[in-house]
Amino acid sequence: MNREFDLIVLGSGSGARDGANRAREEFGANVALVESTRWGGSCPNVACKPTKAYLVAADYVHDINTFVPRLGIDVGSARAELARVKARKDSLIVSEDVWMERLSSAGHTPFDGVSAFVDPQTIQVNGDRISAERILVATGSRTAVPPIDGLDDVGWIDHVSALALTELPASLLVVGGGPVGLEFAQIFSRFGSRVIVVQTADRISPRSDATATAELTAALEDEGIEIRTGVSVSRVRREDADIVATIGDDDVRVAQILLAAGRLPNVEQLDLDHVGIERTRAGIAVDAELRTSVEGVWACGDVTGSYQFTPVAQYEARVAVENMFAGNGARAEYEFLPTVIFTDPELAAVGMTEEEAAGAGLDYETAVHPIKFVQRASYTDRKRGLYKLVWERGSRRVLGLHVLTRNAGDIVQGFGLAMKLGATVDDIAGMHHAFPTFAEGVKAAAEQASTPVAAAVPA
Repeated sequence: MNREFDLIVLGSGSGARDGANRAREEFGANVALVESTRWGGSCPNVACKPTKAYLVAADYVHDINTFVPRLGIDVGSARAELARVKARKDSLIVSEDVWMERLSSAGHTPFDGVSAFVDPQTIQVNGDRISAERILVATGSRTAVPPIDGLDDVGWIDHVSALALTELPASLLVVGGGPVGLEFAQIFSRFGSRVIVVQTADRISPRSDATATAELTAALEDEGIEIRTGVSVSRVRREDADIVATIGDDDVRVAQILLAAGRLPNVEQLDLDHVGIERTRAGIAVDAELRTSVEGVWACGDVTGSYQFTPVAQYEARVAVENMFAGNGARAEYEFLPTVIFTDPELAAVGMTEEEAAGAGLDYETAVHPIKFVQRASYTDRKRGLYKLVWERGSRRVLGLHVLTRNAGDIVQGFGLAMKLGATVDDIAGMHHAFPTFAEGVKAAAEQASTPVAAAVPA
């Protein structure tokens, strides 16, 4: 049996669904979606949505135990019951059947099974063959397993299986100091686990601004999280009920290992080589229009290995569909992409880091405003946080903004548009701001840039 469609989407995650919906709603396309793992994709099932539910619970535990007593409120000690936290998380997730019903109700045709290319216009799904002139690959990614001797023998968890735990591990070794590793490290630390983070690079989140990551490191260490950088886990072994991990020259004992040292694209079952779709080490190779090396095949989201964020997958899917049906040469742009690590404090950024500005040979300056001079922070005795601006010396155009505070992700959003429109540090210094808010630290940093001799003092 061979069924014809206008578009076949491989995957059912955020990017896949956005692409399918746009194709149908704007271009009247007849769309098939193929899913082999979990309907709805990672974000609502095992990533963004459930992870943030855990982060909220961890924040409440921390605030009740740390800040609330200082405010004159006596509620006693807070303790997370992991089974109940998990139950709350589970209540937020819809079933596979519901996802398939939603897609069907949207006018799409779902196919449940493993997909493989027969030719550039034909996909084999179990015993069926489906065809279309346009195919969008949006199959996502999975946890990369580093080459640690003995790892398969002792076992490990990742962000997916960690969300299935009902008992808190007494201690946890987190392999990887990127966003996922740091978020889970803080979650489990605040729940009560002793946590060690191991990062091979010389600092956590090496793509972030170095000044900001140094401050985030200090904030996490203040909470008792042990962070080891510039070292790797070389081997692990089981000893009684514990796991003994060799980190550099040291051995440490932990109850569990969580892997967060990168992602791998889900491409093995697609038989890409059969039709000549080129790949890089990170994933499927695409151009700025999200086209692969094969005519009629596009790819978006994690499977390309570029920017592995839910809104980026959605954005890329829309660009790809625009090119498929309108043919207007729409191109994906990432220059002013806001990013957030959802620790507490959050590390959010848009634009260039200082290191990137230096690497590009730009004549730039920076200004850093510590959070201790922000009035709002004093209400909860927050000592760790900052606001950093990177700007071009001649034009005074803002090149990058880096914010480390609670709700930092909300703060940087609008500045991405301001930077795209060419905002200068003087524009930001001269803008009105609400007081007292965490966001006013951005204006304060800009005022330093406009008047370098001015002292940074609280309002």
